[in-house]
Amino acid sequence: MGINTMKIKGAFCILFMGFTVFSHAQQDPHFSQNMYNIMTVNPGYAGSKNAICATAMNRQQWVGFENAPVTSVFSLTSPFSLFGANHGAGLNVMNDQIGFENNISLSLSYSYKITTGEGKLGVGMSFSMINSSLDAEWVIPDSEYHTPPSSDPSIPSGNESILTPDFSLGIFYNTDELYFGLSATHVTEPELKYTETATSFLSRHYYITAGYNFKLSNPKYELTPSLFVQSDGAVSQLNIGGQIHYDNKVWGGLYYRAGSAVVGMAGMELFEGIKLGYSYDFATSSLNRHSKGSHEFVLRYCFSLSIDRTTESYRSIRVL
Repeated sequence: MGINTMKIKGAFCILFMGFTVFSHAQQDPHFSQNMYNIMTVNPGYAGSKNAICATAMNRQQWVGFENAPVTSVFSLTSPFSLFGANHGAGLNVMNDQIGFENNISLSLSYSYKITTGEGKLGVGMSFSMINSSLDAEWVIPDSEYHTPPSSDPSIPSGNESILTPDFSLGIFYNTDELYFGLSATHVTEPELKYTETATSFLSRHYYITAGYNFKLSNPKYELTPSLFVQSDGAVSQLNIGGQIHYDNKVWGGLYYRAGSAVVGMAGMELFEGIKLGYSYDFATSSLNRHSKGSHEFVLRYCFSLSIDRTTESYRSIRVL
């Protein structure tokens, strides 16, 4: 089956709608394989597949820099039915380390599923606890013109650790071919108070996710353009590109992160339902003179369950 004109127009809308917003990332860590990490930024995604899905990701950013960011994520999501309605539940654990700051978060997500048109709309929220720790090693010149950390109450000294609650909201719509999501993290902009005067906060972040799945003339090949936009209201980041899948067993793709990097990615199914993906960021900014790029790995396993334990198959857009 070929690609009709309407589908081509839809793809170009997805690919170019985000070009009006671009820049660099903010406080939240960013990923290159965002299509496999929607659970982290949008609680409406919970239970969007007719399967239980577990995903593990690890990103090593700007390799070559000392104390460069390293982020690991594990997520688990499942649909369920209760009182005659459809719901989704999700668990997300993330460890984000950059320099002498380490953030560990645990999130529980819930979404209410509404059947509309050919797909389902998930309206979700998540509650998180974030542990932020600081093991600072300040390098300050020893002179009468510089104040040591111990004499400045606005500079945390030694090991500091705080625990703060956090909330996120999101909506996510998906069919067999299309997905689209809007979400906001750090809705309450929680305060991070290391000392009486050393106070920071997590700014609210907004996300747009979208993608479309095309079957090409050879039905074993599928094209999946997608975009991912992240913003804190002041600066934004755009990721845009696409993947080609063969028989849902092997895939490769190319993405562009505006003003930052070109990303190449590839993946394959190792065993039934277990998939492994890898991406590499080629920096397009001045970082390319100092960094050896960024590496990212993803391991994903989805399986379906039914109450009567009979075999159940499901179909959904490949990037999910």
